[in-house]
Amino acid sequence: MSGLYFEQFEVGHVFKHAVTRTVTEMDNTLFSVMTLNLHPLLLDAHFSDKTEFGQRLVNSLFTLGLVIGISVTDTTLGTTIANLGMSDIRFPKPVFHGDTLRVETEVVSVRASNSRPEAGIVEFEHRSYNHRDELVCVCRRSAFMKREPALA
Repeated sequence: MSGLYFEQFEVGHVFKHAVTRTVTEMDNTLFSVMTLNLHPLLLDAHFSDKTEFGQRLVNSLFTLGLVIGISVTDTTLGTTIANLGMSDIRFPKPVFHGDTLRVETEVVSVRASNSRPEAGIVEFEHRSYNHRDELVCVCRRSAFMKREPALA
């Protein structure tokens, strides 16, 4: 287990996750087809070549899932009870096949749970950048986190 307990998060701390990921055509096609998002901008090279982007875009929900997934090992692996929600999700620049994404996560707020003394709520802001250092995804995520077990 590499995740942190509620007490270990400090507001303002920024995790610069070591894992990076190059997004492939297969990632995008498989995810889009599995989720029944058949938009030609994601799947049709001839269609998307004629758009302002000049190429296919990576499915934004794949990008979001990847960004949060990259953050898990350093932050919540084994110590999260549940995700409570995501908000302020933005995609300022598109992601394309072959882009390599890196992620940083900032702890925005922490508060003890009012209803469960063994838990607390941590709000994260995840930010992802492509290999050109362009911001491609921002998301606020609230996680219901385990508190540190009492030492025996």
